Amino acid sequence: MKFGIQVNEGPYTHEASVSALNFVKAALDAGHEIFRVFFYHDGVNNGTRLTTPPQDDINIVQSWSELAEKHNIDLVVCVAAAQRRGIVDEGEQERNGKDANNIAPGFRISGLGQLIEAGIQCDRLVVFGD
Repeated sequence: MKFGIQVNEGPYTHEASVSALNFVKAALDAGHEIFRVFFYHDGVNNGTRLTTPPQDDINIVQSWSELAEKHNIDLVVCVAAAQRRGIVDEGEQERNGKDANNIAPGFRISGLGQLIEAGIQCDRLVVFGD
């Protein structure tokens, strides 16, 4: 089965992000395909490389980055939600005249069309968080 995943909550706000991460790992282990993970609303906070959790806590952002690299998963951060929350990649940095960027490895910024495409291309679109 081909899954699209939507994550609507930040990495340490609710259980949605870690639940989505565990779901993706379990689906991959079971032989399913993950077409794309789309981070929306506060979920875009999963895509900032500046997250620094305590040593005894899971580094959810790093876990997403490592999973994406290992399994070639498309991690997409919604551009409008990211801009509202101060998350920018190099392109958005230049376009908006910012002096830095903070996108985590493996993540990319794009629009809602990527979420729509996931809904069309996948057998199931699974949403985590409100």
